[in-house]
Amino acid sequence: MSPLQELLADVPQSGRVRWIGVRPKPREAMLEVEAVEARREAGLTGDHSRPGPRNARQVTLIQWEHLAVVAALLGRDTPLPPDELRRNIAVAGINLFSLKGRYFRIGQALLQTTGWCQPCARLEERLDRGTFQAMRGHGGITARVIEGGIIRLDDSVRVEILDNLSDPQDNDARQGWRARLE
Repeated sequence: MSPLQELLADVPQSGRVRWIGVRPKPREAMLEVEAVEARREAGLTGDHSRPGPRNARQVTLIQWEHLAVVAALLGRDTPLPPDELRRNIAVAGINLFSLKGRYFRIGQALLQTTGWCQPCARLEERLDRGTFQAMRGHGGITARVIEGGIIRLDDSVRVEILDNLSDPQDNDARQGWRARLE
């Protein structure tokens, strides 16, 4: 393994859940909760995300530290409230981009990163002109639930190394992500 590959493979940080929210219906206000159940192939209880094993957006996460960055890019003095950016979970202390192609545990739940959570035009409509551009590169990640469980405020977020998964689809996905890292 090259030095760069070793650096990419090592994620010594762990994070903490700072905020949790669900959207009962599209375009409705987010509901802030202290705990939520993550369900395999279904996402978060109470969230409108479409269930199914192929849904890559079962859970959306944003970097807590980026709330201040986005606000600064919009010329605001205080960080944006996480519910305004419409992500399910705000995490502090770990770079979410370091979770690319990985499995990670939040509380009891095991999730798999599926991609970047790009900003949408609705953010621009809901907030201010320029929100779309301010969010680029700061939108967080999307994930799917591999093992269900409860996620609570202040739960740790950490990379999980898995060798044997019971679902062949998960093993195929893990092998594909590992190949991309190498």
